[in-house]
Amino acid sequence: MDTQRVGINELSYKDQGEGQTVILLHGFCGSSDYWEKVMPLLDQYRVIAIDLRGHGESGIPEGGYSIEDMAKDIYYFMDQKQLKDVYMLGHSLGGYVTLSFAQNFPDKLKGFGLIHSTPLPDNENTKDKRTESIDKIDSKGMYSFIDEMVPALFSKNRLEELKEEINKVKVIGYNTSPAGAKETLKAMRSRGDLQHVIENTSLPVLLVAGANDSVVPKEKTFTSDRPHVKKILLEESGHMGIYEEPEKLTYEIKNFIEETK
Repeated sequence: MDTQRVGINELSYKDQGEGQTVILLHGFCGSSDYWEKVMPLLDQYRVIAIDLRGHGESGIPEGGYSIEDMAKDIYYFMDQKQLKDVYMLGHSLGGYVTLSFAQNFPDKLKGFGLIHSTPLPDNENTKDKRTESIDKIDSKGMYSFIDEMVPALFSKNRLEELKEEINKVKVIGYNTSPAGAKETLKAMRSRGDLQHVIENTSLPVLLVAGANDSVVPKEKTFTSDRPHVKKILLEESGHMGIYEEPEKLTYEIKNFIEETK
């Protein structure tokens, strides 16, 4: 892992390969390790997987923060490295950050994608669940919270088959800062509706959903039929196609890049 100071904070990241730059942003209570099965398959590109603030080995600044603040971290990171014309792909939480980035810094992108994510804001029920999650972390700790959360991310009919992958995701989650998890839950809870970003952008957009995703159902991912939007359904995946169907996911990412670069 490498580390780069971004303002008052530090971001950890993995940087491998050469060629077209692809930035990968992980989901909630994840880290750059979420992409361990995907990165080796994207070997014809320069791939940078970043630990978002409050996650992995990245720092967490004092006080609250928003999804937009997390997107600004990525902007300053890219600015320092003089990166432009990148493809940015975000899984779940990473998709929210990607959309905020696309809204505010579209000139830095060549295309972007949401993987098991949505441009829609939380409804009242989901907001209540975010608050309950904060309370669970306070009352039961991260281990108990992660043990309960992670299996629900995977397709219900593949839990035994994917036991090793589920355990890997749990270990990544255990290492998430409790403060980072709670502040990120607040940020997700308060984010706005960014459907207009997908509708109005001139950039190519990739939307990837899991047929068995109980966290972000496909109808919340496939929110646009505009011609610049490519929609891919992973038939054997829940919310974790990065572990459930990494080869299929990577194949579609490559196709998206090659068709639009």
